[in-house]
Amino acid sequence: MSLYRYLLRPLIFRLSPDRAHDLVIGVCKYMEKRRWLLDPIERCFSVTDAGLKRKVFGLEFPNPVGLAAGFDKNATALGMMQALGFGHAEVGSVTARASAGNPKPRNFRLVCDESAINRMGLGNDGAAVVAERIGKSRHTIPVGVNIAKTNDPGITGQAALEDYRTSFQAVRAVADFITLNVSCPNAGDGRTFEEPGLLDQLLQFLAIGSDQPRPPVLVKLSVDLAPDQVAELVEVCTAHRVDGYVAVNTSVSRAGLQTSAERLERIGPGGLSGRAIAARSTEFIAYLHQTSKGHQPIIGVGGIFTAADAIEKLNAGASLVQVYTGLIFEGPGVVRRICRGLVRQGRRKTGDGKR
Repeated sequence: MSLYRYLLRPLIFRLSPDRAHDLVIGVCKYMEKRRWLLDPIERCFSVTDAGLKRKVFGLEFPNPVGLAAGFDKNATALGMMQALGFGHAEVGSVTARASAGNPKPRNFRLVCDESAINRMGLGNDGAAVVAERIGKSRHTIPVGVNIAKTNDPGITGQAALEDYRTSFQAVRAVADFITLNVSCPNAGDGRTFEEPGLLDQLLQFLAIGSDQPRPPVLVKLSVDLAPDQVAELVEVCTAHRVDGYVAVNTSVSRAGLQTSAERLERIGPGGLSGRAIAARSTEFIAYLHQTSKGHQPIIGVGGIFTAADAIEKLNAGASLVQVYTGLIFEGPGVVRRICRGLVRQGRRKTGDGKR
């Protein structure tokens, strides 16, 4: 932890967030092609313990800590993420059509808040290309694919439904689970399917409630939703037999930040992630778990930096958790530290804390 925090992080943070992300992804792509380099990393960073294993959505997870969507949009870093100890990875968001995303700068660090703002704009190589890449990858951890509507304000109505279906069909053969990103705040037209009527149309159009074979399908919800909105969406998802939820997506709110109003104004719009939404995320997960009566598993996301953060989400009702901003601030050892903390917690619960 100290090596990254006091030596590597200051160097990385001298780069712009966009450049730093591109550099890290470039390194991951290089390592992906050289398995002999990944093996020793995996031996160093992975934590193997029977108490960490989870079975969720009918899938086997070596541990409950996954990589959140947004970091590896194009499935170019799966080998490296597995080597760093992640128990699963969610790639994307991917869309039917490839997109360059929003112009840079589009990533911003809020260091005093241990948070970040991004407005990536759904830049990705396109669902078909990403699906082919996943199919060729040698990963063994479960991989989810997060799909969204192509960032084009001209795609609305029936065309938007067709756009989602194109992505869904492209990835269904290679995805261990599919997450419908209906709450992305970074699409240019600002529209989402996070309105009960529209979500109902989408789930019906994709035939999620039918008996045809498919991977587990999850719906990703925004932390900015009010309780009554959550209840309505859960009712729709339950009616269509959605397999679970990812909670939560980033926030458009800037409430409670230490970062100055002047800097926030210079940054402009985007989704807020990290410590700033941690408490709200946990509250959301608890309410979602209660509202859904625990019938559909939840992947908890939002401000997870430590084992204590992960335990809060799990105690609130999450079955798995995902990390992104915590990886930026805590470095590549974050999963190992969280997993070790979970192991210690499990042993204390069983009265075996002296091992």
